[in-house]
Amino acid sequence: MGDVPLAWRRRGFSGDSIQTAGQTIAVHGSGSRIGLLLAGTGSRRLGEDGNRQELAHFVTTSPWDPSHIRARLVWKMEAVIRPTAMVFDDTGFLKDGDASACVSRQYTGTAGKVTNCQVGVSLHLTSQHASAAINWRLFLPQTWAARSPKADPDKVARRTACGIPDDIGHVEKWQLALDMADETRSWGIDVPLAIADAGYGDAATFRLGLAARGLNHMVGISSTLSAQPGEAVPVTGDCSGRGRPPVAEYPDKPRSVKQLVIAVSRKAAKPVQWREGSRPGTGRSDLKRMYSRFVPCGSGLPDVKSPAPPTAPCCPSAGCWPSGPPPTTSRSSSGSPICTPTTPLTTLVRLATLRWRIEHDYRELKQALGLAHFEGRTWNGWHHHVTLVSVAHAFCTLQRLAKDPKGTALA
Repeated sequence: MGDVPLAWRRRGFSGDSIQTAGQTIAVHGSGSRIGLLLAGTGSRRLGEDGNRQELAHFVTTSPWDPSHIRARLVWKMEAVIRPTAMVFDDTGFLKDGDASACVSRQYTGTAGKVTNCQVGVSLHLTSQHASAAINWRLFLPQTWAARSPKADPDKVARRTACGIPDDIGHVEKWQLALDMADETRSWGIDVPLAIADAGYGDAATFRLGLAARGLNHMVGISSTLSAQPGEAVPVTGDCSGRGRPPVAEYPDKPRSVKQLVIAVSRKAAKPVQWREGSRPGTGRSDLKRMYSRFVPCGSGLPDVKSPAPPTAPCCPSAGCWPSGPPPTTSRSSSGSPICTPTTPLTTLVRLATLRWRIEHDYRELKQALGLAHFEGRTWNGWHHHVTLVSVAHAFCTLQRLAKDPKGTALA
């Protein structure tokens, strides 16, 4: 826990706080000290006198509920950010040992490989000018789930020491994302669009879950995913009078999304600019604009294993076609009713690329605010830590938005 105050001291905070139903978590002073204000008892600062044990207890084992803090956080940031979408993603917390809650050898994009780590799933409110992480879940691998056939006895035995509740089992990341969406909406936040990468979009159940909740979505899908062309229509065969009646089926086998994009042909690729980059250019802002070519095409809902409906929903899609010969891989995005066939391709691309704001959030949360510096080993401690770092990140965002938009933002 010694690194936690050092990481938070990299920023100077003053006067901002998040109130809950019986307590206020506040960030005080240039030393970035965490304070706890209990209702009716006055204010007290933890760690101010160098007593790191108090601060460690407050973050790791204190019983305060982080969901109350997150609710206040989202109410504060929703009014400021005016979010266009809520974005789901996950990030890795690299570990050397195996004592921390939910540590296992698993893939994380943070390292780009299978390694020893924790994985946290996050939900961000996002617009073109700002974003904030407002909800978190710690992913519990199957090796930590007592009822899983892949359970590791040593890891299961550590659940008690890590304070993992008995009712917490293995849940897929896309289901954690849906759970966070439900919780966020229960706080009165209704953002009509959900965005996620192919790690979530490839799961048909995730897309159907968003649709069942009335959430429009723009999700990435892998180029290897199978789908039907947008113009394909299921056909019901003749009934012979024996056995079960025939069901509607597509006359042709599904093809990969990559094949569908190539079939549209390179001539259909349209150039799209969606935002300014960071490299010097000749534009009005003296910066180059982000540019690529995209192939708009429609497709039947990819890889849905349930029985085919009488008419399959057609999802507008956009496949990225790089310069040169036909692509060996294809990045595609599939949309829902918010993206009608008349929706401009530029709008589809801007919605799909809005997800990249989350990478900037992770960079600031980890490099500047110590998100990955937590050395505690408990389930509650992890959720407390990521919640407090999210509060610090929200404070930095509020400070930036309060400045002259043409001025230099805080580092």
